[in-house]
Amino acid sequence: MILQTGQRTDIPAFYGQWLINRINEGFVDVRNSYNPNLITRYMINHKTVDGIAFCTKNPLPFIQYLPQIAEYRQYWHMTITPYGTDIEPYVPAYEHIIEGFKFISNNLNPQSVVWRYDPIIVNYNYSVDFHYESFYKFAKSLSGYTDTVVASYLDIYDKVLRNFPEGKRPPKDVQIRLMKNLVDIANQFGMTLKTCGEGDTFKSIGADTSGCLTIDCYERAWNIKLKVPKKRPARPECNCYLHGDIGAYDTCSHFCRYCYANTNQHAVRINRNNHDPQSSLLIGHINPNDTIKISSASKYNIPIQNSLFDP
Repeated sequence: MILQTGQRTDIPAFYGQWLINRINEGFVDVRNSYNPNLITRYMINHKTVDGIAFCTKNPLPFIQYLPQIAEYRQYWHMTITPYGTDIEPYVPAYEHIIEGFKFISNNLNPQSVVWRYDPIIVNYNYSVDFHYESFYKFAKSLSGYTDTVVASYLDIYDKVLRNFPEGKRPPKDVQIRLMKNLVDIANQFGMTLKTCGEGDTFKSIGADTSGCLTIDCYERAWNIKLKVPKKRPARPECNCYLHGDIGAYDTCSHFCRYCYANTNQHAVRINRNNHDPQSSLLIGHINPNDTIKISSASKYNIPIQNSLFDP
């Protein structure tokens, strides 16, 4: 099993101590988003967990906890974008995030850390030329610390439409021209550019459209082979292997305008007031009328003889 932490919230930025508590206690409970009285319990130990996947805009608060998870394989997606507080109100300055990125890369390997430059928003404040310059600057700084960058344009989900009504994707010709230049810049600094949730739209201009969080990504980063159960893709245009996430919606306090996981700031503040680092759930506690189902997920690893990462 791959313990996924980042599809619904930013655990490294806001809930690091809670995650460490769950790892130390050996299990985590996740309330079903559509059936709130149904809880899935995932066991956390070396017999069931192949590795931990993170997705964050701010790894800095979690760096203090890295020694406590050093025995677990890790795979990090870190978003570094050039937006101001009009788009990302509470994300720290990119200079600090880049330093955190480098620190984690040095503790793992360049294949285990991925830079995300998404979503790409093109408007009056953030022009095409602005993105060229920003992407070049970031790629130059991260060269040697990763070999993969993920880029995509804004997806207009219902929550995005509600919280960011002026947000939109640029015209198709602009999308292609901009993405082609980003592919070229990425290649210049030793990186493969992957797209996220864009299907094969940008394959002809050199982007890797195979998926940004596939089993191949984990295998290459960790030097192992994984035999995983078949799962349906979350979306037809998405090839990623998305599995059970231990986070919860309406809990991320970055309050990015384009966020698909938050309904509104009020909902987030209510949930954060109900967060207890000692609870088995990210938000709230187990109730008497809850049903707990123990996940049957098990280890996917097929040992490779003499692999550095295998016990």
